[in-house]
Amino acid sequence: MSNIVKKVYFDYPAETSQDAIEFLSDKAVKLGIADDRDAVLKAFEEREALGPTGMTRGFALPHAKTNAVKEPAVVVVKFSDKVEWKALGTTPIRAAIAIYVPEDDAATHLAILSKIATLLMDADFCEKVMDSTDDETIAALIEKGLA
Repeated sequence: MSNIVKKVYFDYPAETSQDAIEFLSDKAVKLGIADDRDAVLKAFEEREALGPTGMTRGFALPHAKTNAVKEPAVVVVKFSDKVEWKALGTTPIRAAIAIYVPEDDAATHLAILSKIATLLMDADFCEKVMDSTDDETIAALIEKGLA
């Protein structure tokens, strides 16, 4: 799963999880990950409705599984301030690691989700991502965890 991290964005001024997933849906099309922004947004919204994708240590892990997605991808967005997001923990959300997967690729979806969730349990990984202002460093940390 090399080069799965397509982009890292910094200082996005989202206020809510809805703001964030709309941004991530727009970027999916602009980056060539998907061909239908509304289908990606719907997939994110349906997943959010099932339960919180906000995790601990200030991260959210939204994921969209839809036929609009052409190939598995990950996009990271670090927010300019805390974001209102239903979360398992009580820490305000400051970053999202979004997963995009084609509808019929459940095995890849579960593999990526599991590996990133494991990374988010590692305080050192989380600290490095939160402290970094370099997109290549963040991408490399995630790629290493997905290898």
